[in-house]
Amino acid sequence: MKKRLEELKWRLQEVQALNAVSSVLGWDQTTYMPPGGAAARGRQMAVVARLAHEKLTDPEIGHLLDRLERDAADLPDDGDEAALIRVTRRDYERAARIPADFVSAFNEHQTTTYQAWTTARPADDFKALEPMLEKTLDFSPQLSGFFPGFEHVADPLIDLTDEGMTVALLGELFRELREALVPLVQSISEATEVDDSCLKQHFPAEAQLEFGKTVIREFGYDFDRGREDLSPHPFTTAFSIGDVRITTRIKENDITEALFGTLHEAGHGMYEQGIDPAYEGLPLADGASSGVHESQSRLWENIVGRSLAFWEHYYPRLQSIFSEQLGRVSLATFYKAINKVTPSLIRTDADEVTYNLHVMIRFELEKQLLNGTLPVSDLPEAWDARYESDMGVSAPDDRDGVLQDVHWYAGRIGGVFQGYTLGNVLSAQFYKAALQDLPEIGAQTSEGSFELLGSWMKENIYRHGRKYTPSELIERATGGPIQVQSYIDYLKKKFGDLYGLK
Repeated sequence: MKKRLEELKWRLQEVQALNAVSSVLGWDQTTYMPPGGAAARGRQMAVVARLAHEKLTDPEIGHLLDRLERDAADLPDDGDEAALIRVTRRDYERAARIPADFVSAFNEHQTTTYQAWTTARPADDFKALEPMLEKTLDFSPQLSGFFPGFEHVADPLIDLTDEGMTVALLGELFRELREALVPLVQSISEATEVDDSCLKQHFPAEAQLEFGKTVIREFGYDFDRGREDLSPHPFTTAFSIGDVRITTRIKENDITEALFGTLHEAGHGMYEQGIDPAYEGLPLADGASSGVHESQSRLWENIVGRSLAFWEHYYPRLQSIFSEQLGRVSLATFYKAINKVTPSLIRTDADEVTYNLHVMIRFELEKQLLNGTLPVSDLPEAWDARYESDMGVSAPDDRDGVLQDVHWYAGRIGGVFQGYTLGNVLSAQFYKAALQDLPEIGAQTSEGSFELLGSWMKENIYRHGRKYTPSELIERATGGPIQVQSYIDYLKKKFGDLYGLK
């Protein structure tokens, strides 16, 4: 059994090495690659994806799993070896259903479409991307179709990133959230308007970047095992546990863009850096799910990074860097400004209260696209209509409308956006559990110390990687299943105090 485990690990490490190569190529494309390299990069990434897929679906891995599963009775249920066999079986069975030709073609298409998006969005040119998005819409249901037995066409796509979640379960979660959020938004809209003009001044880019790096270094992001660069859409990528890179983007007339983007991606990065080193090169060395991963970015960005306790420590430092812009702006004014609630066009810039409404819009549009009731050609108009009806705002162009998110232009349609709301919900649930175990976390935050919070997250979430299913991990960390009440309570308390609501 020991020999078989070693052979399985060796084969899986080859797969991971190829996936890391693909990640390096993708990172380079989004940061430094000249636009002229797009076509060749698509071919390169298609080849690497095919090789990784062929190695993962090698029948010998299936034979090894069969033998190991027969001997698994000798393994402790809670051990790493049993988890490796279980996770590999899931990955192997899923990959074996997808033809290698499909993997290669879809990867090349995604790479080409992403590069086109980087020029089409600034040019406000949806028409240029329309045929590519139609092709993505051809690929996405095909991918879903490789996994029969699900109730909704989007269910297999959701399960790929958030194991155990379905359209029906998410619909109930979204309904519960909407019932709480809409009245809260209404109450806030009737309260005194918050002035956020202090954030809309000129803040030099380099100083913004350096401040953000200082903060995340103190959070615990390890720059000896990571770096930060610029990209059109912020993201995190891990080549190994020892090489986890993040990106951000800057607006010199809005200090929140780079700052909170950096805090957000650092949350993802610390998760990847905190995985047990024994899992290096294996399927266990990844986040438990999209939602669990997103819980960390939203926790560090919002629950910590937009808290009053955090800024009691960091605001004097920020003022000293930008004395001309913020020297006469009080902490109270700045705190209210970074937490201003107002319906907006851009998801990544949205406040905590309205953010999930953005996700729900995308979720509903994706269902219509996948069901065939919404043609790609009608997507911009459908997008605008939903924003008008749900948010009361209207995009002046497609650049800030249907083109704003990279996901449909660098991936698939379906099974991605739900992770953001699941992450919001879980961020509050995890943070509440951490506070119950370590009440001193709040006081440490106001002193600019994050050792206790970081240690709790590493012990209860990060180190486990994919050892546990998402539901098992949540149960272990919080003592119960995923639930929205902690998140609703957090929002009502924070914004009730901030806006003086009864």
